[in-house]
Amino acid sequence: MTLFIATRIALHALGRNKLRSALTALGIIIGVGSLIALLSIGHGARAEVEKQVASLGENVIQVSAGSITKSAVKLGLGSSGSLTVEDAEAVKEEIPDVVAVSPEVKIKAQVISGNRNWSTEIYGDAPDYFTIRQWDTATGEVFTEQDVRGATKVAVIGQEAAEQLFDEDEDPIGEIIRIRNVPFKVVGVLKAKGASASGSDQDDGIILPYTTAIKQLIGKQTGLRRIYVQAASLEVLPIVEKKVLDLLRQRHHIEAGSDDDFKVRSQLEIAESATATARTMTILLALIASVSLVVGGVGIMNIMLVSVTERTREIGVRMAIGAHRRDVMRQFLIEAVTLSALGGLLGIAIGSGAAKLLSALAEWPTLISPDAVLTAFLFSALVGIFFGFYPARIASRLDPIEALRYE
Repeated sequence: MTLFIATRIALHALGRNKLRSALTALGIIIGVGSLIALLSIGHGARAEVEKQVASLGENVIQVSAGSITKSAVKLGLGSSGSLTVEDAEAVKEEIPDVVAVSPEVKIKAQVISGNRNWSTEIYGDAPDYFTIRQWDTATGEVFTEQDVRGATKVAVIGQEAAEQLFDEDEDPIGEIIRIRNVPFKVVGVLKAKGASASGSDQDDGIILPYTTAIKQLIGKQTGLRRIYVQAASLEVLPIVEKKVLDLLRQRHHIEAGSDDDFKVRSQLEIAESATATARTMTILLALIASVSLVVGGVGIMNIMLVSVTERTREIGVRMAIGAHRRDVMRQFLIEAVTLSALGGLLGIAIGSGAAKLLSALAEWPTLISPDAVLTAFLFSALVGIFFGFYPARIASRLDPIEALRYE
């Protein structure tokens, strides 16, 4: 008996009991639908995190100041003030394959514009900062090296800060804002970037030349919060990271075996750390959905065993007129695989629809991966083969004489 004939007989047998076949496939439909929907949520969350990490720029290394302890309380990275502008200049001048460097200071302050005010983060950076972060302006332009050398009172503001400080129909370019009673001229408004990998709003901030921020707002005694370094390519990123670490240890006179007073992290490390949770969540969601598939497979086995009992006489007749045991086994296997495959296709459609509905109603990021769809379909077919094998084997091993006597 050919595969085509066996498939036609299997479909005919399933069609005779449409309701039972539909209810049997329901377990697979629910299992595959759950798998697709949950994997879409997991992949969407991971893609969102990767997008946020990518917003840092390309081939970026972050050097953060270390932590200090006051009254037995650790104040966290950036509190030690161990990094200096000279450290940033040394990194740029002495390490090959470094294409851009930006020292950074940061404070939080109240900003006033006309009759409006807004509390936001104030960053002091170099012009290279915008190159490293790949951050373009929506209007206006960024400040220049000349502004850094002259400690010019100019500012580039984020989208959120612009919305809070200016009216919707008002152009911020050329306007004056006051930070701690110091006037600054707005020269640019940045394009929106959204949340960072840590969850903070990247658009709610104001960026000044770091020399201006230190001179006018912070004071020279305060060290840098961070140094941004951009490597020439992804291939040299680990080499540059190692050289930055060695150079700063040398400049800070840190002996071998002693702890660093700074922290060096590449974009690869940040991405791995940020996506680890999303990856773990995806795996857990897939395992939960797989339980539903297994339950659906048990349902297929149960119904197929009932079908073997009901069709014992039919099996006996087929064997009596020349059907081989392998033909009977193939027929029942095809029935099981057909049920699970059809259930898988319906489950994929329902799961994809559920994922899109969640994305539209709850505004959750979802991503329907072709790999996940293919995996879910193949898994559903394998479930049919695995749980259909035992009933098929039982059917093929029936004694033709006993089967013909069965009532």
